[in-house]
Formats: sequence, C-alpha cells, structure tokens
Amino acid sequence: MPSFDKILFATDFSENSDHAFEYAVTLARQFNSRLTIIHVINEPVDLRGFYVPHVSFENLEKEIEEGAQKMMATFVANNVTDFKNYETAIVTGVPWEEILKRAEADRSSCIVLGTQGRSGIDHLLFGSTAERVVRKAHCPVVTVRLP
Repeated sequence: MPSFDKILFATDFSENSDHAFEYAVTLARQFNSRLTIIHVINEPVDLRGFYVPHVSFENLEKEIEEGAQKMMATFVANNVTDFKNYETAIVTGVPWEEILKRAEADRSSCIVLGTQGRSGIDHLLFGSTAERVVRKAHCPVVTVRLP
C-alpha cells in the first residue's frame, strides 16, 4: 500500500482552491500526512524599460510578495482550523513548474489542486496548470473541480 506521508497542496487563493483544500486536509488527516500549502506568484512580466509611474520594479515585486503573504495568512486562518501538521511556502515562477519542483524536492506522495476552469482564449493562452502538473508529475495528482 502506498504511503501518503507528504501531501503538497497548491493554492491560488480562489474559491476553487478553498474547495480543493477540503480534500487535501481530509487526506492529510486520514493518512497522518505532513501537508505543505504552496502558492506560486506567477513571474511578473518584466516591466523594466517601460514607463511605470511611481513604482519601481523591485517595489512592485515586494508588494506582490507582501500581498501573497497576507493572502496565505488569511487562507490559513479561514481554512486550517484543527490541523497542525502543515507548513506554507510562497515561491515565484511558473506555477506548474514550481509545483513540480517542490513536489520533487519534498518527495511528495501526492499533489492536490483545484482546476481553474478557464475556457476559450484564456485556456489557449495560459494553458492549464492542473493539466501540466497531471501530465508531468512523478506522483499521483488529485484535481478538484468546484461542484
């Protein structure tokens, strides 16, 4: 029987992620797993060389990071009630790549994430993080759609 000792949960702080988290924490409780909650700050487009009034690129990155930290704190406060065996991580990069990197580094047993439900041109341009994670992960992936 495979062990689910380390579960990686990826969040974008959407309603969909909140819903998927219920599955991640249920699995973590069931298997007494260590749960890592990761958020990937999508690499901002490099605006250096363009005129952006009143904001330096470094300040923009810092503000984005601070915003993500606040959103993670809110997410944890609202969703992680009586479960203590978890850690959080915020990284910057391409979401599906960073999720897979973290899963490899942690030797995660399973990845849980919500499906974004983008459609049409959005899906064509951005692809699906969940789809890429499912295709390239070296461990099982649980994807959860909003009902």
